[in-house]
Amino acid sequence: MKFFTSLTTVGLLLSPCVSAITVAEITGDKYLSPLSRSAFTNLTGLVTAKGPNGLWIRSTNPDDNEQTSESVYVFSRTVGANLTAGDIITLDGNVTEFRTSNDFLFLTEVTSPRNVQVVSTGNPVEPVVLGAQTSGIIGDKDVSPPTEQYSGLDNGDVFGVPNNVSRISQVNPQLDPKLYGMDFWESLSGELVTIQGVTALGRQANRFGDQWVYGNWPVTGQNSRGGLTVTDRDSNPETIIVGSPLDGTRNPNTTKLGDSLTDITGIVQYNFGFYSILPLTAPSVTSSLSTLPSPANVKSRGRCNALTFGDYNIENFTPNNPRTPLVADHIATYLGAPTVVFLQEVQDNSGGTNNGVVDANLTLSSLTQALQERTGIPYDFVDVDPVNNADGGQPGGNIRNAYLFNPREVRLFKPNPGSSTDANAVLPGPSLRFNPGRIDSPGVFTSSRKPLVAQWETLDGKGNFFTVNVHWTSKGGSTSLQGDPRPPVNGGIQNRNAQANATGSFIAQILAQNSRAAVIAAGDFNEFKTVEPLERFVEISGLQDLDLVSGLPEVERYTYTFGSSQQQLDHMFVSPEVAKYVEREDYAHVHVNTWVAEEDVASDHDPTVASLNVCKG
Repeated sequence: MKFFTSLTTVGLLLSPCVSAITVAEITGDKYLSPLSRSAFTNLTGLVTAKGPNGLWIRSTNPDDNEQTSESVYVFSRTVGANLTAGDIITLDGNVTEFRTSNDFLFLTEVTSPRNVQVVSTGNPVEPVVLGAQTSGIIGDKDVSPPTEQYSGLDNGDVFGVPNNVSRISQVNPQLDPKLYGMDFWESLSGELVTIQGVTALGRQANRFGDQWVYGNWPVTGQNSRGGLTVTDRDSNPETIIVGSPLDGTRNPNTTKLGDSLTDITGIVQYNFGFYSILPLTAPSVTSSLSTLPSPANVKSRGRCNALTFGDYNIENFTPNNPRTPLVADHIATYLGAPTVVFLQEVQDNSGGTNNGVVDANLTLSSLTQALQERTGIPYDFVDVDPVNNADGGQPGGNIRNAYLFNPREVRLFKPNPGSSTDANAVLPGPSLRFNPGRIDSPGVFTSSRKPLVAQWETLDGKGNFFTVNVHWTSKGGSTSLQGDPRPPVNGGIQNRNAQANATGSFIAQILAQNSRAAVIAAGDFNEFKTVEPLERFVEISGLQDLDLVSGLPEVERYTYTFGSSQQQLDHMFVSPEVAKYVEREDYAHVHVNTWVAEEDVASDHDPTVASLNVCKG
């Protein structure tokens, strides 16, 4: 995370000068300073840290108000040249609110510092230890972050709809740091703190080397790997991102989910959409988790009462892909060579070259060949080529959904493939107009993958089932969970709502004709199950969530790491007839990508596998 190097302010006209104030009077008990756009004189503070563009000072006369920060950032590239941590200074200046985007929060800071005088030097600089009760450093405060809610403006749900109903910068709510995570971090803005017992929440978050962590304080959603999983109405506001060290060192680039780091001492500051800690110096990894996930204990028995189904978003998969051996190993070893594999993000034969090619036979053949070398199974594949550049994703890549299947166990039932412009339909039987074919509806799947539907039968004719392979619109355009709009903007949610209606209605037509039909819908839904699109999909389709049916613990339901949390974007749903035979050991998410180091990653998603009974009802 880079530091601010330019200044954007709320207004430039200054109010009358305020004299002999405290830091807490500048920061106030809300997000925006009550003294914003005011000049002041004779502010006293202890220098706690220096950065490339300024320094931080702490009040020498703290209050006991947990809503007010006792520290503030002084923006200046020159004023701190002859100052050092431990100096007590007095200064005059202006109070300014600064941000780099209208979707970010404002940072209260002191600008244009002048008449800086050193009162004393060599004073002790003691950090506030997070997760404990302070001992007078900044007053008597409990500094353990809340674990569930981000902001009082979210109405209890950070993913609630409608989004962007209000903005913190307009409402300027009073801070409640015991209840809301953003209020907690805001109440410590500019403060020198120490995080003890540091746990990494995944690999580095960006190219600047930032790292999401939590410390030795109570957390919720903790999974068996030490990460924090998004659960219903809880997206882990107790986490914080480690930004660029103030001394120019670099954060470790080898962290994995659950690794332990050295204690971190640094400054809490809002940067580029998130509350961060800017370390005085880079931490290091003290303990690294090297164990890999075990292969799923889910095996096909080749009969209709125990076929296996895998689901895997293989992230812009191309022919001659260096990740092919790893992806093939995941499917063959960790998923146990499923009967049918739902794939998403299969690119065309020319990959990301935008040359009009849409066929993906070489892409898919490269994967089936690698699988045959590992398993001896002559996997076949099914897909429908999209219209060139019509389904979103990387320009020229023409990503699509596809199936791999074991022809020794299943085959398409009365195959009749549709084209890229054919909209599938449910016919009497039930059967499909096109097999395989794509669900389409005017305006619903624009620049998005159309669900790929197929009807199958076992070779002995005893099993017959439908599959729906999904990859809905992404969350692109979302705002930060710690941003200004409240609730945050959940990018693409209206598209996913419409796609939930179309996909769910198609499935409902199958079950309306045969309530005992075996239907499996799986893929990258790009949404959490407790958010409106998936709630709508379940209600309309009549399918049941395999996570719930199998009894998988809620904190272990994740297939993806984004930001501070493990989360589930990939889901598998089944019809009631299929659900009634599912037991706990029949279903698993296999964390072959979320647990490992960068060099061992095959995709940004984890795969899923299930053993299901699809015998004719």
